[in-house]
Amino acid sequence: MKNLFPLKLTVSILCGTLLLASCKNGGLFKKKKYDKSTNTGWTYNDPNGSGFRVAKEKEQAKGPGLVFVQGGTFTMGATEEDVMRDWNNIPRRVTVASFYMDETEVANVHYREYLFWLNKVFQDTAITNRALPDTLVWRSELAYNEPYVEYYFRHPSYNNYPVVGVSWKQAYDYCLWRTDRVNENILWDKNIVNKKAEIQKQLQGGGQENFNTKAYLLGEYQATPGKGISTFKDPVTKQVPTNISFEEGIILPDYRLPTEAEWEYAAYGYINQNPNPRKSEKRRGEELTANKQVYPWSQNVNGLRDARHSTWQGQFLANFKRGAGDNMGVAGGLNDRSAIPGPIKAFYPNGFGLYNMAGNVSEWVADVYRPLSPTDGDDFNYYRGNKFQRMDLSTGKPERDSMGRVKYRDETEDEVKNRRNYQKGYAIDYLDGDSLSGVQYGYSVTTLIGDKSRVLKGGSWNDRAYWLSPGTRRFLEEDQSSSTIGFRCAMTRYGSQEGNGFKTGNWFQKRKQNSRKR
Repeated sequence: MKNLFPLKLTVSILCGTLLLASCKNGGLFKKKKYDKSTNTGWTYNDPNGSGFRVAKEKEQAKGPGLVFVQGGTFTMGATEEDVMRDWNNIPRRVTVASFYMDETEVANVHYREYLFWLNKVFQDTAITNRALPDTLVWRSELAYNEPYVEYYFRHPSYNNYPVVGVSWKQAYDYCLWRTDRVNENILWDKNIVNKKAEIQKQLQGGGQENFNTKAYLLGEYQATPGKGISTFKDPVTKQVPTNISFEEGIILPDYRLPTEAEWEYAAYGYINQNPNPRKSEKRRGEELTANKQVYPWSQNVNGLRDARHSTWQGQFLANFKRGAGDNMGVAGGLNDRSAIPGPIKAFYPNGFGLYNMAGNVSEWVADVYRPLSPTDGDDFNYYRGNKFQRMDLSTGKPERDSMGRVKYRDETEDEVKNRRNYQKGYAIDYLDGDSLSGVQYGYSVTTLIGDKSRVLKGGSWNDRAYWLSPGTRRFLEEDQSSSTIGFRCAMTRYGSQEGNGFKTGNWFQKRKQNSRKR
């Protein structure tokens, strides 16, 4: 009996709280209010309205492994004397929109996960073999590197070392696969898709019938619904959908290779040089860049060693080749402590929190290589390599290929001839190799440059310091690979350019036009 009164009091408080909440939401005493269209006055998500469903405004979630790179303007191109006399990185100011980028290079363990999934789902040796890295890249006629051929990719000692021997095409395919696995896992976590049923489907060798993001959004892949799908029922008919739409803001954008401009901008990490960046909506930041960096770090903008007064002072800030025959220094005092690529989180991250944007391995970017591309292209989100496509609807509906991906076809010139913003579906050689430019590339005859030449950025473990500057650039054919080349992924940023928690544009207090604050 002594505990009865406190129990009644607790129940009364709980009931009162629920009652107030109901009143606040429009229940019991007043009609629930729904958001309205500012253009038509029609209500959204109203069971007594049109039934038009609008998801609550939300910010873009960050995908696994990514860090936010706040965009801006910078001088793209050479920072030092053009010792190679290539004249292929003339300085030019461009702007890069905000985006996300992998914190580290893709590691051996990440790529082995990819191969495991391909083998499990397709059970097709040909498909798995196409994705295998070329471990023979370690061989040389006058060096003994055979152990790396056997062990570098698969031995657990090298789990978190960057994967090498991967061609541009293989890196591109990895990005497609990663997009689907990340989005599939998001739907599992929210119980929108039944995880147990989907994994069982994969274990049975799903083949073409595996989760693909675009196929799912188009309704061409029917996933097994989970209990969470009921949240998205039609407000009028109360019918529960089988798939959710992109408009719900749950599905992430595609993982992809970064563009050359994005990679170079991210490598500098210039935000570290700003003495007063914006940290909240209450106070604006300053448009300041203190120094022109040569390398990705701000600890010593023109040098290779850490200049801070600490236990780190004098240590190398990247994994590179100091000179002929010197890959790591002298025994007892190794300078970068790595003869070949090092762990993906070794060395100090730059201003954006990105590791090894110089040294360790050079990295594939999305662009097709041309010597003067940066001066020829747009100054906003510069990129060369566009091959515009449309969904293949030749049968009247979206089709899927043998990998389960939605099929696309190249746009024809007849389809784009009346457009104002572009007139070529194949824009890879636009103004530099096409009929308009009058330039013809005699690939393997007069030049090595062609439409399959892809840009490489950043120096590697086997490169001299010159190649560590983000402004330097080289190229290799998209179907070739090397023991010095790896890659990392990027993702487009939607919404505020300053990141989650910040607005877009400058917002002023409401007051009469032309009046000044007294």
